[in-house]
Amino acid sequence: MTLKVAIIGRPNVGKSTLFNRLVGKKLALVDDQPGVTRDRRYGKARLGHLTFTVIDTAGLEEAFDGSIEGKMRQQSEIAFEDCDVALFLIDARAGLSPLDNHFADWLRKRKKPVHVIANKHEGKAQDPGLYEAYGLGLGDVAPISSEHGQGMELLIDILLPYWQDDRQKERDARKAAKAELVRSTTDASGDENDTGDDISDDDVDSDFDDDDVPDDMGDILTVAEEDGEFDEEDDEDLDDLPRDKGKIQLAIIGRPNVGKSTLMNQLLKENRVMTGPQAGLTRDAIAVDWSFDGREIRLVDTAGMRRKKKIDDRVEKLSVSDTLRVIRYAQVAVLMIDATNTIDKQDLTIARMVLEEGRALIIGVNKWDLVEDKPAYMKHLSDTLESSFAQARGIPVVTLSALTGRGSDRIMPTVLDIYDIWSRRIPTSQLNRWLEEITERHLPPVISGRRIRLRYMTQAKSRPPSFFINCSKAAELPESYTRYLINGLRDDFNMPGVPIRIFVRSSENPFAKKKKR
Repeated sequence: MTLKVAIIGRPNVGKSTLFNRLVGKKLALVDDQPGVTRDRRYGKARLGHLTFTVIDTAGLEEAFDGSIEGKMRQQSEIAFEDCDVALFLIDARAGLSPLDNHFADWLRKRKKPVHVIANKHEGKAQDPGLYEAYGLGLGDVAPISSEHGQGMELLIDILLPYWQDDRQKERDARKAAKAELVRSTTDASGDENDTGDDISDDDVDSDFDDDDVPDDMGDILTVAEEDGEFDEEDDEDLDDLPRDKGKIQLAIIGRPNVGKSTLMNQLLKENRVMTGPQAGLTRDAIAVDWSFDGREIRLVDTAGMRRKKKIDDRVEKLSVSDTLRVIRYAQVAVLMIDATNTIDKQDLTIARMVLEEGRALIIGVNKWDLVEDKPAYMKHLSDTLESSFAQARGIPVVTLSALTGRGSDRIMPTVLDIYDIWSRRIPTSQLNRWLEEITERHLPPVISGRRIRLRYMTQAKSRPPSFFINCSKAAELPESYTRYLINGLRDDFNMPGVPIRIFVRSSENPFAKKKKR
């Protein structure tokens, strides 16, 4: 039970800037042009001693059709219905617009507390816009500047009563749960142990203290993070994409209009992100915490990635940069490709980025129901992957139709399988027995009259599987022999489709200095 605060308002009034200010990170894309934000985004906010969930929304538009503006409005309305209190932002520099008045009328009809915030109020020059906001009839107006952090203490005063109510509800829920536990324990003990005494509220709460309630009331929906190289403080944000232990960071990536957002909605069984025939609908990386078969998943939808030379829009550049960050910090990536087109060079470039980052990769072939010659397509795809990614042979391929849902049920079992392979650790004793066998099968090369000796091997880390080999003349060990070892590991230990890394190093000769003397 966590207080949820939605930031709403017409486009380009600074909603995403305020969102970034509250979460303390630049998670939402911000630009001068209106309409950058399209999907709703959840983040963990801290304001003074208050902690709550903040929801960034798309700009409210007066559109009710299936257009982009109409879908943005739907996402904003869902966020408004999901929140406990809303902050209605207006632009103090520009003053009130007819759209502000229109949505103020709409908000007055809703049974939800709304507070007017006059953003971009950096000085007295913006006072006229501030005074105009009182004409909306929604109570007092708080002047702030989310870009410069001014007026944040006014937001604390506004949100404090709702935060206190939320904490009280949490306390009441804990009391009720504790009372129910005592009652069930008493019932289970049987009539012979029944003393006949009633349980009073004082008895239930005798050892309950306000200190038992943590400041942070539970997990928050956010984006993002990542590998074991991250800060614990960032462990809750995918918008930062940190990696939680046991929580799989799953990114859906690909070129524009290949069905990434449609797949996310299909997996979640809800209209979580905007979809449509238009390319480039998704701009922000949107992460949702989710559970599949008892496994915690952080599912991330990303913006489509076109070739760099084709990108000339500033917002698209920001979106692609955000997608690259998601790839860098994901654990498993599902690369969606369009089955109605042959696999493109850009698809291979994106796949190469994933493998170079050491992430597990799955190929999702979308719109499979539209393919006529399915065997020929699969043969072409298999040959292309085999020739392009010899370093990760056996990348799993899942055919599906994200729109109808057919085949999408195979995505998550494949994700869990490849994640387990990607996380696998092999005992050192087993590795060294294998090293002895494989070097006997194919001896290392001879350099300057002496054969290179591979002395011992151990697994340095998993995610991706990385191995260390101590050998003589490490710098002269051919890359072809290293590839032979990687392929042997992949085949003998059943590790298809994941990048495997081998590092070789030579030990110093302790007698070298004595010989020189």
